[in-house]
Amino acid sequence: MISFNAREVYEMAEQIERNGASFYRKAAGAAPDESVRKFLLDLAAMEDDHERTFAGMKAHLGEAEALDTVYDPHGEGAQYLHAMVEGKVFDFTSDPSDRLTGVESTEQVLRIAIELEKDSILYYLTMKKMVLDASSQDRIDEIIEQEMGHIAMLTRRVAGTN
Repeated sequence: MISFNAREVYEMAEQIERNGASFYRKAAGAAPDESVRKFLLDLAAMEDDHERTFAGMKAHLGEAEALDTVYDPHGEGAQYLHAMVEGKVFDFTSDPSDRLTGVESTEQVLRIAIELEKDSILYYLTMKKMVLDASSQDRIDEIIEQEMGHIAMLTRRVAGTN
């Protein structure tokens, strides 16, 4: 069984956000009109903000705290993270923008983005349970709410593409 320390958990979160930003930027590059392009670039900027938040949280870890394994008394979080790392849940190490061929419709891109946002929320919910610091948990909650807001925005856009 793989165990994760707090630093690694934050690094995975940063990678998820980098991947999201990369996806939105590539999709924006192929967007059919300026309003869709701006919408996708705005989402990329929000993902950049989340990455900076996680980097700041990681930077504020004490040395011992950074190396301690995260709190997971039943091993469920570690099992989930292990499955995620192996690509069984979703593969955070691959760049989701590689899935874009440039011929997807706006609706297809938005639906892929919704799935990516859902994946990140699942990770952050697990992460929150494993992080002991209440302040970090609050910041993770804020990011979860923002990611849920992204899903709402994307869903509204999908409704407008039909």
